[in-house]
Amino acid sequence: MKIGVVAASSRYDIETARKARTRVAELYPDGSVQLEIHPGAFGKWGHFAGEDQARADAFLQIANDPRYDALWFARGGYGSCRIAEAVVAGLEPAARKKAYLGYSDAGSLLAALYRLGFPDVAHGPMTGDVTRDDPAAFERALDWLVRRDKTALEPSVTMGGRPTAAFNLTILSALLGTSLEPDLTGHVLMLEEVSEALYRIDRLFFHITSQPSIRRVAGIRLGRCSDVPENDPAFDQTPEQIARYWCERAGIPFLGAADIGHDAANRVVPFGRWRG
Repeated sequence: MKIGVVAASSRYDIETARKARTRVAELYPDGSVQLEIHPGAFGKWGHFAGEDQARADAFLQIANDPRYDALWFARGGYGSCRIAEAVVAGLEPAARKKAYLGYSDAGSLLAALYRLGFPDVAHGPMTGDVTRDDPAAFERALDWLVRRDKTALEPSVTMGGRPTAAFNLTILSALLGTSLEPDLTGHVLMLEEVSEALYRIDRLFFHITSQPSIRRVAGIRLGRCSDVPENDPAFDQTPEQIARYWCERAGIPFLGAADIGHDAANRVVPFGRWRG
């Protein structure tokens, strides 16, 4: 299996790439899984891993190449929304035949691909997660890409028979009403966040649950909201209380917790209906 790695957003670094390649080689010493990192991932243009066109070109080179079985996002940060329209315009038939995996800022491109009907798109750990103290997220994602290991999945995915999708709150909020927004009617929508104050999480839920398109989802599950900055004065509501409040106001069922987030426990959520 050949997996191509692309940095569609922020800068990637050589040491992280080395760790990722080494770990894959340790897990698959027979060489049956090859991790090939596009050279453009190491580009530098301010905040980004190269200029917008260069990042779009790198994505398309992997996506449109039939020799690759999967495109795995290198990391998040910010920038994939800047290249999404160029990527959509450049996709070829071969791009539909591979898997796509990422989360956080990669959600802009995952949304665009799912909107186009790509059948194998998933929210889950990226190669950058290999640098965490616990490499479980990296290995779990690899298990999903290589073997479709069900133990890598967020547990509720296989329950209820309803289609699923997952996003970072900030990313989904920014996508709504744009040409990248997918139809999530009838989906169980899972949401997570990192490094946002509670009042901002509240604002994001207001915006998301106020959208007519989101009010057609089957329900919302809340993943982990981590590294929340302190607020002065204290907001005095938990992320779950915030989610329940806005779901109730919008008439959207709140379905409980989701095992996703910016951490080593992050699990895979395929977009669409589970076909296991």
